[in-house]
Formats: sequence, C-alpha cells, structure tokens
Amino acid sequence: MQLLNRSRSIVQLDNGLEFQGYSFGYMAPADGEVVFSTTMTGYPESLTDPSYEGQILCATYPLIGNYGVPEAISAGGVQQHFESDRIHVRGLIISDYSLKYSHWSAIKSLDQWLRENRVPAIYGVDTRELTKVIRDNGSMLGRIIPDGASPQWDVEDPNTTSLVARVSCREVITYTGQVRSKRVVLLDCGVRHSILRYLISKNIEVIRVPWDYNFNDGSVGRYDGLLISSGPGNPEFCTTTIANIRQTMALGKPIFGICMGHQLLARAAGAKTFKLKYGHRSHNQPVQATDGNRCYITAQNHGYTVDTTTLSKDWEPIFINMNDGTNEGIRHKSKKFFSTQFYPDMTGNPKDTSYLFDIFLTAL
Repeated sequence: MQLLNRSRSIVQLDNGLEFQGYSFGYMAPADGEVVFSTTMTGYPESLTDPSYEGQILCATYPLIGNYGVPEAISAGGVQQHFESDRIHVRGLIISDYSLKYSHWSAIKSLDQWLRENRVPAIYGVDTRELTKVIRDNGSMLGRIIPDGASPQWDVEDPNTTSLVARVSCREVITYTGQVRSKRVVLLDCGVRHSILRYLISKNIEVIRVPWDYNFNDGSVGRYDGLLISSGPGNPEFCTTTIANIRQTMALGKPIFGICMGHQLLARAAGAKTFKLKYGHRSHNQPVQATDGNRCYITAQNHGYTVDTTTLSKDWEPIFINMNDGTNEGIRHKSKKFFSTQFYPDMTGNPKDTSYLFDIFLTAL
C-alpha cells in the first residue's frame, strides 16, 4: 500500500479564509481560480480537460483516487483515455484520498501521476464547506500552500488573459478516417480529444487549426463545415477567432459550436457573454429543450455564458439550464448555425445528446 507523508498544507482563499489539509502529488505551492465540480467519476478526464486551464479544482465527491490512472495511449495523435495530452488544472483539492486503487486499466496512482506532472494537491479538506463558500461568494482566487512555503505572492487571475491561446494547437493537424467523405475544420480553442475521437469514428476528415488561424484564406482547401471546440476562460479575448467565424458565417457553411465554441458563435452573431457566479462544472446539469418538455442530463465545464437578451431576431435559444435559467444553446432561424453550452460527447457522460453531432454532420 502506498503511504503518504501527511505533510500539512492549506487552501487559502482570496477573502482570507483558510482550509487545513495534507499535501499529496507534487510538493509545491499553486495558485489560480478556485472552482468546484460535482462530477462523481472521471477525474483523469477532468484533470486533462483544457477548460480547467488556470484553475484549482475542488472535487465535491468525497473519495478520489480509488481507481487509479490509466495508461496514456495515443492513436494517431489522439488520446484514448484522456481529454488532452497533459493535466491542465493548477492544483487539486479533495476530501479523502484513496491510498489503494483498483481498476483493470490503471497503471499508476493519482498521487504518482500528479507528481510526474508537477501538479500540487491537497487532501483532508472540508470540501463541502469550501463548496458552500464558493456557491455563496462566487469563484475566487486562491492558493495551495504546503508546509514551509511562503504564502505571500500574487495570484494570476485567469479571467484577465487569453487562456485559449495557451491551450490551442500551434499548427494545422489533419486526422483522416477510413472513408474521407466530408471535411470539417475544427477550430481548436482547447479541444477535448473525445470530440476528435467522435468525429474520426464517423469517418470525417478533420482539419484541426489553431485558435487564431485564418482557415478561410484557402490554406486548408475546401471544407464542408466548421466545428468550434470547447475551451477555457473569457471569450472576449478571442477577437481574431470571432472574426474568422464571421467569415464562415458569410459563406453560409454549417457551423456547430460547443461550450467556448457556443460563446464564440454567439459573439460572432453580435451577442454578449457574461461571467457566471461560480460556473457549471459537473456531469449532472439538467437542460431543457425550448421546443418541448424534453430534459437532458449534461456534462459541462464553463464559467461564462451567453446573454440571450442581446441576440438578434435571426437567432433563438434552443436549450435552457433548469437550475439557474441561463442559456444552454442557440441556433440561427434560417441558416445551419447552432451551438450548445454543454458537452454532447463527454466520456462518462450520458450519450442522449450526441444526436447533435448527427445534426451537424447531416448538414454538411
């Protein structure tokens, strides 16, 4: 059995509150925006989700680490068990760390994986109380401070910089299925590899481009549609991305936006976005379709949302969050442009919204 050293550590919030615990993972301080997720499973997928860039994640589920971490297997440059090729959280906060792990796919412990990736973590924290503080006060900046580290340093606010620029690919990458019937440009704003796996499984040729790449200048050749990926942070910083999306809209090609892609499509259409108090980060967000009484349980990871009061008359909402009434999707009334705030493809999530991919692919 793995033994931890039980070195003391604290979580210190920007409002001065502190929560006691013990260090594990990489022994170093960390800082970022402290957010919580109510997801019950899938911590390898969550930690590698680029939408957590710049953030310290508090997991509300009480037991973490009990099924270890699988091997990093890549097929054609696409991770099969993770959502990207690295951990994106700045730090991890949990209640109880499982010293023993057991799963057929596990090759190492969560503690070992975090140490290898230089990600600090803390266990033994009252995560229920910490989550209540964030729900009452909103997401806030904070630090993980292991015993012996100085608590005095400036915390970078991830909402004041372009996180998309940090997590996007740096060059054009092409993925081909066995039958290349259609070509889709995937605008990488921090794409999760589950999107890549899904598209490739449908034998779509995927042209993955950086967040600020002008894919309408002829350099990628003919394409049939645009998929705008998920990603972290404030969409207001993606002005170049928004301009390129508008070019595709002018061409009339089908467009599907997911999460950050939803917000960027809305801004390209002239709407505004705003920051939520503490965001939606879970696999259990209830979403209702506006054209009936159907409700879906969805996976989400975002801190901003679309202000539907700023949508033009050519657009309409298609999904609403049942918890707080915020927007979860929009579509153009006459053109093949639509988007969703939630993940229709997330590993470990119910698949009842994957039909949205079929709508997009059918429109190509």
